[in-house]
Amino acid sequence: MYSFYFGSLLLPVTPQKLTTKIKGNNKTLTLVNEGDINFLRSPGLTEISFDVVLPMLGQYSFAGTFRRPDYYLGIFENYMTSKTPFRFIVSRVSPSGRLLFDTNMKVSLESYNITEDATKGPDVTVSVTLKQYIDYATKTVTVTKPAAAANKPTIKEEKKRETSSKPKTKSYTVKKGDCLWNIAKKYYGNGAQYTKIYNANKGKIKNPNLIYPGQVLTIP
Repeated sequence: MYSFYFGSLLLPVTPQKLTTKIKGNNKTLTLVNEGDINFLRSPGLTEISFDVVLPMLGQYSFAGTFRRPDYYLGIFENYMTSKTPFRFIVSRVSPSGRLLFDTNMKVSLESYNITEDATKGPDVTVSVTLKQYIDYATKTVTVTKPAAAANKPTIKEEKKRETSSKPKTKSYTVKKGDCLWNIAKKYYGNGAQYTKIYNANKGKIKNPNLIYPGQVLTIP
C-alpha cells in the first residue's frame, strides 16, 4: 500500500504512477585532436511528477477521508502563492505489512494542471510537478579594522543556522492530521526514525499508516 503526503495532507486517492527525474549537469567538451570528454558536475535538483484524482462525489471505497476537490486545490494554490516549500512523503508498505523504503523530500510545487473530462465522470484530475528544494542561508561577514601592529585584517565569518530543541516528554497524544513520520520528525529531527515509535507501540498500532486522534504513544 502506498500513501502520498503533501506535508501532513494525505492525498485522497493514491496516484497510479510516480515519475522521479534525477537530472544530471554533466557537460561534454570537445578537445582538439582528442575527441570528446565528459566533464562531471554535481547533479541538479530532482523533479517529481504524477497525476492525482480528486473525487467529486466520494464514491470510491478505497479513497481516504472525503473532501471536495476545491479543498485540495486551495492547498495547492496556497503552496504556489505563498512560495512555501513542504515535505513530500511516499510511504510504502507491502501487502504483508512489511515496511518498504520511503520517499521523503523537501520540495516546491512547480506547476499543476487541472483536467475535467466528461467522459471520465465528474472527478477532477490534477497533473502535479514538484522540484527538490534545498535550504540555503546567507553569510554574515564582519571585518575588524586592524590594530596598528597588525599586518592583516581579521575576518570573522558566521553562518546562520537553524536551532531546534527536542521535547523531553516520553509520551504523545495523537492529534487530527498526525502521522508517524511527522511525530518522529518532531521528537528526533528525522521522520525516517518513525519505525522506533512504531516498534515501541505495536500493541496499539496495527498499521503504521493508520493512527487515530486520542491514541497515547510511547516515545522511546
